[in-house]
Amino acid sequence: MRINLQKLLALTLIVALSLIGIAQGQSRNKAKRQSFDIIIKSGLVYDGTGHPPLKADVGIKDDRIAAVGNLSRATSPTIVDAKGLAVAPGFINMLSHSESSLIRDPRSLSELKQGVTTQIFGELSMGPLNDQMKQRLRESQGDVKYDIEWTTLAEYLNYLEKRGISQNVASFIGAATIREYVIGLEDKPPTPAQLDQMRELVRREMEAGALGITTALIYPPAFFAKTDELIELCKVAAKYQGKYTTHMRSEGNQLIEGVQETMRIGRSAGLPVEIYHLKASGEANWPKMDQVIKMVEDARRQGMKISANMYTYPAGGTGLDAAMPPWVFDGGREAAYKRLQDPATRKKIADAIRTPTNDWENLYLLAGTPDRILLASFRTEKLKPLTGKTLAEVARMRGKDPVETIMDLVLEDRSRIGTIYFLMSEDNIKKQIRQPWVSFGSDAASIAPEGVYLRSSAHPRAYGNFARLLGKYVREEKVISLTEAVRRLTSLPATNLGLDHRGLLKEGMFADVVVFDPQTIADRATFENPHQLAVGVKHVFVNGVQVLKDGEHTGAKPGKALWGPGKVNQSSAVAQVKLSPPPARWRGRHAKENTKLHGFRAVRYSNDR
Repeated sequence: MRINLQKLLALTLIVALSLIGIAQGQSRNKAKRQSFDIIIKSGLVYDGTGHPPLKADVGIKDDRIAAVGNLSRATSPTIVDAKGLAVAPGFINMLSHSESSLIRDPRSLSELKQGVTTQIFGELSMGPLNDQMKQRLRESQGDVKYDIEWTTLAEYLNYLEKRGISQNVASFIGAATIREYVIGLEDKPPTPAQLDQMRELVRREMEAGALGITTALIYPPAFFAKTDELIELCKVAAKYQGKYTTHMRSEGNQLIEGVQETMRIGRSAGLPVEIYHLKASGEANWPKMDQVIKMVEDARRQGMKISANMYTYPAGGTGLDAAMPPWVFDGGREAAYKRLQDPATRKKIADAIRTPTNDWENLYLLAGTPDRILLASFRTEKLKPLTGKTLAEVARMRGKDPVETIMDLVLEDRSRIGTIYFLMSEDNIKKQIRQPWVSFGSDAASIAPEGVYLRSSAHPRAYGNFARLLGKYVREEKVISLTEAVRRLTSLPATNLGLDHRGLLKEGMFADVVVFDPQTIADRATFENPHQLAVGVKHVFVNGVQVLKDGEHTGAKPGKALWGPGKVNQSSAVAQVKLSPPPARWRGRHAKENTKLHGFRAVRYSNDR
């Protein structure tokens, strides 16, 4: 029997269309059956890649981003309306000092209210500690008191997670911590045996999940470490994909030399480097920032992995004791107090403070005048009334020279005395923000405008560093775009550090998410009145759990200890997982930035959850 060819073709087409219809129906039914724990609906999604935002829904299942797109047919017990709001990966604080404040108050209000979901520690790390170090740590505690129930750095991070915290945490190893553990507080080089012990401590902490090595080279005992000593420690960290981050030996008169030393350490040890709180301190040094930027750009073009972070204020915050030469603290604080009580040594100290030098970072002279040195926190009750006054005001009150007042106050309070130094220029702040390799760190503890924290003043960066970027420098002054700012707060630091599946808002990533209003996000803290929370952040999710709802803390503590790329798992092998590359549609300098220079590589371990 002969079959008409036209009828056969028509019949085939009908069958094909029917099959397509069935498939489409199955797809619709599948979409209808999709369910999530949380759906964030109708927001403008900034995924962290630097690609323009898209209006989309975000579905969260357990602790992961399960879908990004049109989820109108999906179901969820929790729907968050993000219409008119920005939805982004949680922000990463590249330099946090919340090590003790999180023990006291795990909510981390001042940072959560800015959208921060991960804090990075380590300028001075909380481990490894020996008995003498633990005792000194107890004796140095001020308003915030806490027990020390750990010895290693990894034990400290696990201690925080076990107690419950609202954000994720990770840490570098402080080179000064290692030095103090082995050598003590004296100004002397390590013996070969001591250097071996220091290397071994670094190895143990790197295998336990530390991110790398940090230094704070203007402060003793870190100041006493020579470049070669740091290189040797960094060589060990390099074996575990670690990074070297540094408060350089100088940010002022020897700024260029400080950058050169940083690059030498990175090249000699073979690991990426990061400059902490990039700045040019002291008005005479402000013009050097152009050369620093050129040095970094040239090094990056040559293939070196070098980047920086910064805070968005013209003043730094450290101790009043940092205005004195480091040799005063050779042997520790008790040795320093004895020197301050000896008239001949005291005169030598005063002469050193008053004399311009390139041998150490003289913050007293870099500030330019004692009117630009603000006293923020004291340990003793009798000195707390001086909180919020300038060094010049206190000197006049006491009828003393400002330099003598510095020594008197440190000796009376027997502490570092929290101090704010006005050192930087607004023009340089904007210049630094424009650099595509600069991320952001508060260089402060996460606190709250209540309780024990009100016993002292604070640097406003603790409350406003990230909100200030998005409000003042993005929305108001348009220094960079919101898309670019989100990239610098999320994927840039995450890829620099090798954090596992963090920093991007895409399927399969951990559900660290911030929902904020680009039109209202802003800092409120000032130098005169610092204890004011930022505004404009509506919702924050950490590992899939809502921690901030309509601007209020939910009481949830889903934060985890995060580990570096070199963590050794139970089978004693370093496990690696490659993240999928950025979308093909993402083009331009930032795609190259994240893929070529830093890589979208991360590690995943058997204990992830």
